[in-house]
Amino acid sequence: MRFVFLVLVFVFWAACSNSEGVSSGNSSKIEVEEDSLAGMLRIKAVGETVLLGTNEVTAKVNERPSMKSRFDYDFSMGRTEVTCAEFNDLMTAKGLSLSCEASVPATNITYYDAVLFANERSKSEGFDTAYTYSRAVFDSEGHCTNLEGFAYRPEEDAYRLPTEAEWILVAKVNWNVSGAWTSENSDYKLHPVCEKADSSSQVCDIAGNAMEWVNDWLGKFRDTTVTNFVGAPDGGALGQRIVKGGSYRNSAESITLYSRGDVYTVTSSTRADYVGFRLAFGAIPGAIWMRNDGKVASSRVVPLASSATMRSLFQTYKAKLAFRDENSGNLAYIDYSSGNLSVHEIEDSLDVHHPEISPDGKYVAFCTGLEGVSEKSELYVRDLNATGSNLVKLEIESAAIPRWRVLESGDTVIVYVTDAGSNKEESAFKSASTWQVPFANGKFGKPQKLFDGAYHGGISADNALAVTGAKLLRARVSGRDTVWYGGEQACNASLAKDRSKRTLFLDFGGKTGREYAGVNYGTHERLLVVDSVGNLVQTLAAPAGYSFDHSEWVSNGNFAVATLTNANGAHTKIVLVNLTDGSLVELVEGDELWHPTLWISEIQSSADTSVGEHLFEPDSAGVYFVEGQDWPHEALGYKMNLMWKYANQVEILCVGSSRTEDGIVANKIQSGFALNMGHSGNDMNASLFVAENYGVNHLKKLKTIVVSLDFDLWQNETAFSDYLFLNTPGYIYDKNHSFWKNEDMADFSQIVEAVSPFSMEAINAYGKSRGWLENESVEWGTPLVESDSNWSLTNTNSLDWNLKRLESFVKEMDRLQINVVGVIFPQNPRYRETGSWGRYGPQRSAAEKYIESVQALAGRISRFEVLDENRNGNHDYTDQMALNTDHLSVSGAEYLTARLDSLLNTLE
Repeated sequence: MRFVFLVLVFVFWAACSNSEGVSSGNSSKIEVEEDSLAGMLRIKAVGETVLLGTNEVTAKVNERPSMKSRFDYDFSMGRTEVTCAEFNDLMTAKGLSLSCEASVPATNITYYDAVLFANERSKSEGFDTAYTYSRAVFDSEGHCTNLEGFAYRPEEDAYRLPTEAEWILVAKVNWNVSGAWTSENSDYKLHPVCEKADSSSQVCDIAGNAMEWVNDWLGKFRDTTVTNFVGAPDGGALGQRIVKGGSYRNSAESITLYSRGDVYTVTSSTRADYVGFRLAFGAIPGAIWMRNDGKVASSRVVPLASSATMRSLFQTYKAKLAFRDENSGNLAYIDYSSGNLSVHEIEDSLDVHHPEISPDGKYVAFCTGLEGVSEKSELYVRDLNATGSNLVKLEIESAAIPRWRVLESGDTVIVYVTDAGSNKEESAFKSASTWQVPFANGKFGKPQKLFDGAYHGGISADNALAVTGAKLLRARVSGRDTVWYGGEQACNASLAKDRSKRTLFLDFGGKTGREYAGVNYGTHERLLVVDSVGNLVQTLAAPAGYSFDHSEWVSNGNFAVATLTNANGAHTKIVLVNLTDGSLVELVEGDELWHPTLWISEIQSSADTSVGEHLFEPDSAGVYFVEGQDWPHEALGYKMNLMWKYANQVEILCVGSSRTEDGIVANKIQSGFALNMGHSGNDMNASLFVAENYGVNHLKKLKTIVVSLDFDLWQNETAFSDYLFLNTPGYIYDKNHSFWKNEDMADFSQIVEAVSPFSMEAINAYGKSRGWLENESVEWGTPLVESDSNWSLTNTNSLDWNLKRLESFVKEMDRLQINVVGVIFPQNPRYRETGSWGRYGPQRSAAEKYIESVQALAGRISRFEVLDENRNGNHDYTDQMALNTDHLSVSGAEYLTARLDSLLNTLE
């Protein structure tokens, strides 16, 4: 049976402020057929165009501008969200069983839980899988929090999550928010799927009921048309994902087609009891990704090894991989010190070859010429960051194949050659020369000629050995030039950086290599190593079906990095080769990846560092953030690092929810040195846990603790505390060591930095502001009510528990002569028009009762003060001071901070 959905055709795309449009190629209807796949509908999408995003000026930055996405393929979509029963049928045997009604959407699952379900359904029906990975990580409840080496394969006919474009195409023709399960009619709970469906032809609950994961990483839009769009190539520094459609917690007014997120940052490991998913099925031919710089690509580069893998090999997260993206000619790199790996590509007009990272990891040198090709080449150095800033050129006629080294004097220099062409002919080889040039403070010094001959494979620390390979394996030994390896063809020579004077190279399956290996092999099918006098000492085979290319020693340890070339000659992977045991670790995959260089910091993690009589366990001590965890874990983890860093300075410790994080400008408090440790996703118990066990024990100058009083979050007791602290090794380790009470922890921040893979996003957001998160003004907007405020009638136990918890805390702080200031942060003044006190309830009368109780507590305890900046909505914080319905922007935060500072100045 075939169904036809009629849709509106929007003509004025650019001028239209409402982005909820679908353009239907040559017609105004989208055809939908029954599908042979159970529970699925076939969407006839070929020729259709959908509009993503919006041009609304009040929308989020990542929702603007609107962008067209065109379809060259049909696909299938689940009529309903995957139900709890369906999920458990496949996943219980895999170790994850949800506790929920059979017919309601499966929720409280991570993105990775959803894709593992999709894979299981594919396998159960005899299809290949759309998602691949090398290792899965699960939490104590069986939820998947990380898939190492995760990659989506759009070319596979398999079950998967719908792309954002697919979701919007289907949602548009089923969009009826007024008839959806929203906060107006849901009683703030999930309902069985399809209770509100009109006929079997419809896709159910695409608006409301459960919010839905889609397939894409979160990226930016641009004003263009993209065919077969599948999102961003990765999730950036935060690893952000997209959720669509609103839920039973959201008002109908707040649910839009263009919305792409939730209240807080959404990552692959985020889960919430209002977020579920539906399935799609089908291959996407010629899939197109869009990078955050607005460039579209028919391929992407996918990190395969995690930060944790790098640390297990090198005892540090401080590692960087740089390489050439042959498709674009650009320099790309991965920083493994970030727990959410992202491939950064530095876009410019330069043709990048043979990059090498500086010894300190801050810079990358590269040339425009290619090994084996006799041509003029330019040499550049730039900062190794997302923009490739501070580009400088060595102003000489030709310079190729740069290699960094540090001289015995401590000076850093770059060795290069004047020509990197074939070295087969002696006269041509000697006509070129090898030079070095100092590089310091972002500038080149004066070049110095070392000797004739283009020895671009490296020079030993004592200058006694230099090597090169561009047809022949040539060496300069104690000032004498010679040819190694029997004069047979060789290339990609690389001198070890560990003073062993070994040379790594590739050959063409020659006689010497075959006799040493004891097997016949083809061109570049084995890595070979010779010692300091040119004798073969090791050979390793490439994986079946591949050969090596672009082999280089790693900057630290007995490892090499190389590309793998498939049978078609495409350089599809970069691998790490362990020359100790011959094992390979796949680092990256893509279409054409050339010239890898891997830098490892020489500063290892402090496995043998002691505190008093205690030795640290490097896999636990200071590990406040684990790769794959969500933003609340990373935010608090990085702020723990700041706490240890400033332990001898902090006088005012600010803890609490994201309202604290956004609303208190720590470095503008004049009454003492302040640190803001507020973070998203919180309960009061978590805030007080940090204050009691870390602030009191280790902040020697601590005078005052500022804590947010979030009465609308008092429906929770310890659920979020358990989520934060019971799944993170560092807090468990600290608790098992009595939180290091009375121990000298002066150097502990260095250990935290070494063992926790904090992203640059966290470092940049919090590092300079001492934990404050700066946000530009938007407006208070609609007063969102995301919990049934009547919970205060049925959940008085939680309200009372939080009140007693607070009372116990302030009494203990009073005994210790530490002041406590409870801040009631301003929320949308329009909550006065609702029955709810704030974003998550409770009833206004209940909130007023507990506010009175807290104020009475302040009256009884001399060192406890309450700063009520909400005043039940009767406050003076304007729209320009608001980020959203319950958080402050920059100007609002500065306004509140000034008032808080005035109060702090009055305290003893």
